[in-house]
Amino acid sequence: MSGCPPEVTDNSCSRQEPFTSPLYVLFQSQINRGAYFMVNEKKHPDGWRRRILLSTAAAALFGAGVLSTDLAGPAIAQSGAVVQLSQTVQAPISFAELVDRVKPAVVNVSTTQKAAASENQGGQAPFNVPPGYEEFFKRFFGEQAPRGRGGQPEAPPGETHSLGSGFVIDPAGWVVTNNHVIGDASAVSITLNDGTQLSAEIKGRDVKTDLVLLKVESATPLPFVAFGDSEKARVGDWVVAVGNPFGLGGTVTAGIISAHGRNINAGPYDDFIQTDAAINRGNSGGPMFNLAGEVIGINTAIFSPTGGNIGIGFAIPSVMARMVISELREKGHVERGWLGVQIQSLTPDLAAGMGLDQKKGALVADVIAGTPAAQAGLQRGDVILRFGDRPIDNAHDLPRLVATTAAGATLPTTIVRNGREQTLQVTIGRMPSEQKQASAENGESKSQLGLVVGPITPQLRDQMNLDASVQGVVVADVRAGSEAARKGVRPGDIIVEINRQPVAKPGEVAAAMDQARRDKRKAVVLLLKRENSQRFVALDLPA
Repeated sequence: MSGCPPEVTDNSCSRQEPFTSPLYVLFQSQINRGAYFMVNEKKHPDGWRRRILLSTAAAALFGAGVLSTDLAGPAIAQSGAVVQLSQTVQAPISFAELVDRVKPAVVNVSTTQKAAASENQGGQAPFNVPPGYEEFFKRFFGEQAPRGRGGQPEAPPGETHSLGSGFVIDPAGWVVTNNHVIGDASAVSITLNDGTQLSAEIKGRDVKTDLVLLKVESATPLPFVAFGDSEKARVGDWVVAVGNPFGLGGTVTAGIISAHGRNINAGPYDDFIQTDAAINRGNSGGPMFNLAGEVIGINTAIFSPTGGNIGIGFAIPSVMARMVISELREKGHVERGWLGVQIQSLTPDLAAGMGLDQKKGALVADVIAGTPAAQAGLQRGDVILRFGDRPIDNAHDLPRLVATTAAGATLPTTIVRNGREQTLQVTIGRMPSEQKQASAENGESKSQLGLVVGPITPQLRDQMNLDASVQGVVVADVRAGSEAARKGVRPGDIIVEINRQPVAKPGEVAAAMDQARRDKRKAVVLLLKRENSQRFVALDLPA
């Protein structure tokens, strides 16, 4: 029998015959007979129970793969239709061979920090966050080793030890991990799978992508692993994580890729892979492998209301990490492309108000004078649709694509202006230093008052439920022990005015301080908005 429906006259479904394995027939017959005995329970009071037990055993055998069936070209019935899968859907029998191959290249990373400088106790982030952010996305920062317990040496007075993960990418001793694992460490070491401990030197770090490159010296070549292509990994693919959760070195977990391109507000270039493989504190900096044993991600963050794994973890994709690590190895720092615009997401309301029938693209909110964007002719109100050959689906796509473009490269950039589509030739510049960029692009900026301030972006306005009438700059961080901290300024406060003058950009904070010095003031007065109240705070101006 072909097993084809009557309406099919050719032999196209000949591989979709019903299973004919004897065990499968037993399984099906027991189900059918069990149903018969349940319906006729009065005639056979115990028969249905026996049949259900037999059918359960048969089902267990079937699920374990004991029932031999021809699964080539499997079919799935959906609402009476038959959907042909392109290939056999099959889970790996074991990950043991893969783990044996890659595990020797995964290392534990230990750091020593002065206790006074360490704000990384208990795996908490070494920075403050605005209200409402604390429990949403928790970066995890290497489990603190318990003093005198679990085989860990007791830390000397005034010092703390933290543990994270990393992996060797070159037999000469190049090691990759997360920047937040290293922090402000005074000493770094790695422990190999065989227990060998080696001192490590920091060769380069990139805060914006949370990556660090270490170098160790070894008398013999070290086992290593290679980067794979994260862009080829698909949602649903198996992945394996190896690391050091809670100080338990060499721990292996498995799961699938849950999503690509996640933005968790960890940095300007977020493009995380989401996975349900178990990731916990101490896994940070460890590799995520595909089934070929290639590193396609670096485990970095988790979503957790409790701090423990709930099946939502995030990894830096290898395509991004490989570029950053290559630059760190070659130059010790990362050089990025720069455009010089402030952008925001194109919401449905904005699209409708601008007469656009699409909601994709990045809306240019401001163009900084003298930058590559200004020289190319970009204007406030333009909507950037394509950068080079890559579409811009949302505002988050553009900074990442620009940053990975070499300075001096000229790319066609498609925009919509006044309802008409046109293409500009944009020559990318080199990103300026952090402080110059922050001031120019209205990004995050440090002030001499012990504050880190940033613009009120549309996303932040939504997160903090700020009315459209609220203008100013948001306090992103307050340095411990600073004048601002002593006067009660908190992350999440909005600076509305300085010395009775309104401020709307981070650069205006520094300008206000410079003006106060020229006026020979000894202090500056901030008008702060916190929730539904406002108050003035006077901060002594540093000499």
